[in-house]
Amino acid sequence: MNINDFKSNDEIAWCPGCGDFGILNSVKKVLVNLGKEPKDVLLVSGIGQAAKLPHYIKCNCFNGLHGRALPPAVAAKIANRSLTVIVTTGDGDCYGEGGNHFLHNIRRNVDITVVVCNNQIYGLTKGQASPTTDLGYKTKVLSNGVILEPMHALEMAIVLGCGFVARGYSADSEHLSWLIGEGVKHKGFSLIDVLQPCVTYNKKNTYEWYSKRVYKVNEGPSYDVYNKMAALQKAAEWEEKIPIGVIYRKESDSYEDRSGLNNKIPLVEEKIEDIDISEALKEFS
Repeated sequence: MNINDFKSNDEIAWCPGCGDFGILNSVKKVLVNLGKEPKDVLLVSGIGQAAKLPHYIKCNCFNGLHGRALPPAVAAKIANRSLTVIVTTGDGDCYGEGGNHFLHNIRRNVDITVVVCNNQIYGLTKGQASPTTDLGYKTKVLSNGVILEPMHALEMAIVLGCGFVARGYSADSEHLSWLIGEGVKHKGFSLIDVLQPCVTYNKKNTYEWYSKRVYKVNEGPSYDVYNKMAALQKAAEWEEKIPIGVIYRKESDSYEDRSGLNNKIPLVEEKIEDIDISEALKEFS
């Protein structure tokens, strides 16, 4: 497989310079590097600019409701465990409307990879604050500045026991594709939060702003990604220095292992002919 095998014919509707382009290229690179074929991949999204990403890759695609990308992704993986399931979602879609699903699917630990395109703004609906917008930032709606504490998604994921927590930067496609690949290979719920500049509505967190601050945590001094307390401290860094890379790893059984699903035939392989449902119907008579 090569990049062109995953090329979609859909016209890309993002603004020129949008950070989502880097994420799109990174996802394609991952699928090629892992030797995946379009039929073996399911991309799931909700609503938003980031949620358009599955349209631009030739593979199986499911668009859910706003904030509801995770439930169908989890259901698809449980029904067909041979699928590589990747969720591409935005900070508002995942951490705002989908916050409840985010929290509890970390706890379930189903083997899916969640890529959050985090531009710290609602781009599709023209620039109001999202759950990750920096404190004090002024938007068209919040003209006096954001007064709510931003949601610290990486720290929350670590506290909840997520087995793979990482942060990427959309301008570094090679590094980001490696991160997503590591997330796909991890057996369990994987979170990759991607710093993704919005060139139209977020005038603070720009390419220039990020490029002065990001550094690769796994290429610096000795850092133990299995140390939970060290990971929490690293995930909390912001403003002056922002780490990208694998922030935390934890090996644990996935939902498929804990529930015994891996010892059963996947639902998509079950025979559906000649099934007698009369006994089940008696319960409703």
